[in-house]
Amino acid sequence: MRILRTKGENEPEGRSMSGPGQRFTSGGSLRAAVLGMNDGLVSNFSLVMGVSGGTGDPGLILLAGIAGLMSGAFSMAAGEYISMRTQRDVYEHQIHVAQDELLNKPEQQEGELISIYKAKGFSCRDSKAIAKQILADPKVALDTKVREILGLNPTQLGSPIGAALSSFLAFALGASVPILPHIFYTGTTAIVFSGTCGALSLGLVGGVLAQLTNRNIVWGSLRMLFAGGSAAIVTYGVGNLIGVALL
Repeated sequence: MRILRTKGENEPEGRSMSGPGQRFTSGGSLRAAVLGMNDGLVSNFSLVMGVSGGTGDPGLILLAGIAGLMSGAFSMAAGEYISMRTQRDVYEHQIHVAQDELLNKPEQQEGELISIYKAKGFSCRDSKAIAKQILADPKVALDTKVREILGLNPTQLGSPIGAALSSFLAFALGASVPILPHIFYTGTTAIVFSGTCGALSLGLVGGVLAQLTNRNIVWGSLRMLFAGGSAAIVTYGVGNLIGVALL
């Protein structure tokens, strides 16, 4: 495959580079972890602030926060597992179909490979030679078809269990931030510390997300702080209104 390697060396360098954005999209567990932490922080921060606005009972606030953490973490994990499992099932089915086609329609598959390599700039003669050499080894043929035609990497189909576990732990970590101050403090002090920890964490998560997607870190932090902080302020106000009306 010397010709193929030579052609590959002339491909644009950008195709082989793995920047932050590519790492973010290619790793299911990383994606689930970052987004899970973000969801846990925003949702439980809003929940804790809303309950804090409605009641001064530290036990009730803490109970609501822990309940939100557990229910959200299990929900995120279950949803991520189902999503990743379904995606993997689809990919595995496509690979199985490709394997059947290689066995039952070898001439058609050879034609597809020839067309691919001609499109890459190989001559008709070289394309035919490459296609025949690939089809001579069933494992190489399947791997090539999956990568070149289906656009999949057989070794990176995603782990449902890994994504679910990452999502669970990340959500729980993010959701625990606004709860911790209520374990050690009560009243206004707990609310202030919870709000401060939540705001700082929102900025940090926003910066990390911006870094992973090659965006401006400062803008990403401020955007996340504004979005999550606004949600917490609104829920605190609603909780205060409901608390005054009921208590």
